Amino acid sequence: MPVALLAIASCGNNTAPQSTAIPPTPVSVTEAKRGDALYYDQYQGTVVAINTVELRSQVSGFITGIFFKDGEVVHKGQTLFEIDRRKYQAAYDQAQANVLSAQANLIKAQKDIDRYNMLLKQDAIARQTVDNAVATFETSKSQVAVAKAQLESAATDLSYSVIKAPFSGRIGISQVKLGTQVTTGSTLLNTISAENPIAVDVVINEQDISRFYELQKHPTDSTFRLKLSNDSLYNKPGRILAIDRGVNNQTGTIKVRVQFDNPNDVLRDGMSGVLKVLNSESGDQVIIPYKAVTEQMGEFFVFVTQDTIAIQKKVKIGPRLNNNVVIVDGIKQGDMVITDGFQRLRDSGRIALDAPKQTPAAGGDKAAQPGK
Repeated sequence: MPVALLAIASCGNNTAPQSTAIPPTPVSVTEAKRGDALYYDQYQGTVVAINTVELRSQVSGFITGIFFKDGEVVHKGQTLFEIDRRKYQAAYDQAQANVLSAQANLIKAQKDIDRYNMLLKQDAIARQTVDNAVATFETSKSQVAVAKAQLESAATDLSYSVIKAPFSGRIGISQVKLGTQVTTGSTLLNTISAENPIAVDVVINEQDISRFYELQKHPTDSTFRLKLSNDSLYNKPGRILAIDRGVNNQTGTIKVRVQFDNPNDVLRDGMSGVLKVLNSESGDQVIIPYKAVTEQMGEFFVFVTQDTIAIQKKVKIGPRLNNNVVIVDGIKQGDMVITDGFQRLRDSGRIALDAPKQTPAAGGDKAAQPGK
């Protein structure tokens, strides 16, 4: 009986194990292609008028005339304000009269010298009288010079009582009204800004200075673009007007001013926007769909196919181009990149390929740069 039981147990141990092989993972792939990748770096900027001046009076008095409408465009030399001119006109008239009087005294002194010199030749007058006449003549000359200087000063004050636009531009809202008393040099009357052309100021790191100097020397119409606060792109190209003289030693930054034509007054002093600067790496690049990229601990990876095996590769990515991304390093043109199904894959895992998909067309300038 025990022998029979042993035989039965022995027969049971000869049963073959069942197969547990993992089936291939179905995936979708697309080809890594080269394309024209045009993308921009972005800098927060502020629109500034290239020429702005605060209007202040150089004489004191009461405002007797305002000859413009707030916010309108005024032209160079246009009369803007008038300050009570009566005392300045009176001072000018007085100075003119003083000049005439001094000139009359000078003429009389010259005639006295001529007459006394004739008498001196005839020994009919003392030499001292002639010398006194010469001294009087020189004094009269100096008095004429003083009177003319006073006339010029009075004329200047009289001209300052009428304030004119120093250049063509848009004037703001007046800070004074008719009858307001103004003080020399301290009362702000208004502000005027030239708005065409206009500029955008941005702050860059000192490491970018050499790059911006090159952009200043060799600009193109696509180098600078301006995105407005409503996300629309301004339709005029920019060019570098100036780079500040030095770096801020506390922040390590420097200011750059980029000029834009502004014929339709779209840009106004004080507006904010984003200055888009053409990236130096723009051009022919390897591009793949962004959804094929995975991130692990700050590093980026993609799966590429090798026959029926998925190989994980570390890549260095550039900016996003809509739904695509630039690959700076790690894969090359022609590699087949897995776009769907890689979530269940491990390196060197088996795959079952779907039909290859075409890479969407490269392009666009919505550059967010996660890889830089």
